[in-house]
Amino acid sequence: MKTRFCFLMLLLLGYNSIWAHGNKHSIPLIGDGAPSFKAETTSGQINFPDDFGQKWKIIFSHPHDFTPVCSSELMTLAQMQNDFEKLNVQIVVVSTDELKMHDLWKKEIEATIFKNKQPVHVNFPLVDDHTWAIAKKYGMIHKSVSTTKDVRGVYIINPDNKVEAIIFYPMNLGRNMEEIKRAVVALQTSGKGKDRYLMPANWQKGDDVLIPHYPYTESELNANPDIKMSYYNVGSFMWFKKM
Repeated sequence: MKTRFCFLMLLLLGYNSIWAHGNKHSIPLIGDGAPSFKAETTSGQINFPDDFGQKWKIIFSHPHDFTPVCSSELMTLAQMQNDFEKLNVQIVVVSTDELKMHDLWKKEIEATIFKNKQPVHVNFPLVDDHTWAIAKKYGMIHKSVSTTKDVRGVYIINPDNKVEAIIFYPMNLGRNMEEIKRAVVALQTSGKGKDRYLMPANWQKGDDVLIPHYPYTESELNANPDIKMSYYNVGSFMWFKKM
């Protein structure tokens, strides 16, 4: 009897472990590789991120099709999609609705006048994730809010398919698409590596940038006295490069 009881306990513990692993909703961290997935979309099947090569990618997760806030966001994204294309950004929209709902939603969005602007064609894919496979890989479902619908997540991914930024919004708050575009421009401007520029608060395109170290050595200054004209300091430890 004791042996049987121990066997049942081990079996139960093993089942719980498998169940917990299968239901784990992890969030990729900044610097991690973007989790890959294959899915059906309003633009056909995609293999993310491989299909989009050396583009920047932004995944937008949405709670539900046809909701007022989500619809306002997609209309705004559609109006701004040329701006993102100029930044070499591929937009991908994910929700836990099925493809047939996405098709109907897209059609409705493309026929609706929003903020006195004419409707535009939605060129970016709306991804079917009714099985929650993508939501689990990206931590889009926050169970304290809902066990079936995504929160408003933003995942900015660089051309090397590394996660550069993650932003979450509650379901009742629409995202500021201009801020997301600003973040992409800032990340693209900052460059790569240990000497990448630092972007100060409220940085906008064309603003001066911070640098992570003293801007020049004494020998560099002696060789090129004009080098100091490209930099200035604020306080004792903040050095800016003029753009």
